[in-house]
Amino acid sequence: MTGIPQACNPYPDIVTFNQPLKKLTESLERRRKIKIVAIGSSSVAGEGVIPFPARLELALRNRYPGRMIDVINRGIGGQEAPEELTRFQDDVIAEDAALVIWQVGTNAIYRSLYEPSVVAGTVATGLSWLEGLGPLAPGVILMDLQYAPALFEDDKGNPDSNKAEKTREMEWRLADVAQQAEVNLFQRFKLMEQWVKDGMNWGDLIKSDGIHMTEWSTACVTTALDLAIARAVGSVPGGLPAV
Repeated sequence: MTGIPQACNPYPDIVTFNQPLKKLTESLERRRKIKIVAIGSSSVAGEGVIPFPARLELALRNRYPGRMIDVINRGIGGQEAPEELTRFQDDVIAEDAALVIWQVGTNAIYRSLYEPSVVAGTVATGLSWLEGLGPLAPGVILMDLQYAPALFEDDKGNPDSNKAEKTREMEWRLADVAQQAEVNLFQRFKLMEQWVKDGMNWGDLIKSDGIHMTEWSTACVTTALDLAIARAVGSVPGGLPAV
């Protein structure tokens, strides 16, 4: 760390959702047991920090007292959308969740696993599977890649224009998939980029490996996600307002 990070600015204008979270809202109103599934790679699984699913679970339980809200962690470090899709049936669909959060896009660039078009096509397939569940379909939040030095540099830390181009392509392709599927996009990349524009040091946002998020950035991303969910849900009995 390079010092004490500034206060968390969750930028609600960047992370506001366009689609309602109908199933989650109904579950909160009925005060039934609520299940949320988070699937993805190390940002979900946790890489030396308390991962966002555990943080989000606590935040939502505090926001909606009297409900039993479980955020199930289905993250596996190093994976990308094609690997995650192979476990969709058991790890996501079988859980009958009210909300699914799918974090994708980083490893395809960082580990040179897949072209952005392949990731986008795979995500589109997974989202179609969830939509095909009909009345049982959960709400969906697609979380894009983190803003990190390793997505713009080669292995020696030099600027890599090809990697930077693919990183930007991944960002817009995931946004396009979310729009076409009419699911919510959590713009983690744009949010973290804004923090850097605000003067945040890389060392406060990203660990020394150049890719994994710090405690501070993980906590602030969770704050932004919690607020975005609350704004999409709206007012429910006994719930705290999204402020």
